[in-house]
Amino acid sequence: MKDELSMIEKNATWELVDRPSSKPVIGVKWVFKTKLNLDGSLQKNKARLVAKGYSQKPGVDYNETFAPVARLDTIRTLIALAAQKGWQL
Repeated sequence: MKDELSMIEKNATWELVDRPSSKPVIGVKWVFKTKLNLDGSLQKNKARLVAKGYSQKPGVDYNETFAPVARLDTIRTLIALAAQKGWQL
């Protein structure tokens, strides 16, 4: 957990601010995972701090969401097309 918190601080993932009195607080929870080597032996234990986004209500906590995600084969195709056409990326 200490490693995860230090990485959050190092990467400036978020900053602590005063809570607006008119807004609800979104909680967080820790998710733990055990990573194993191919032979089944313990590689490391991981801890992730995640927001409980599922507790938000549309129209109250947010109006719309957008998460741009592209499949890797789509990105490869676009890079190949750009190389073929001589486009700059």
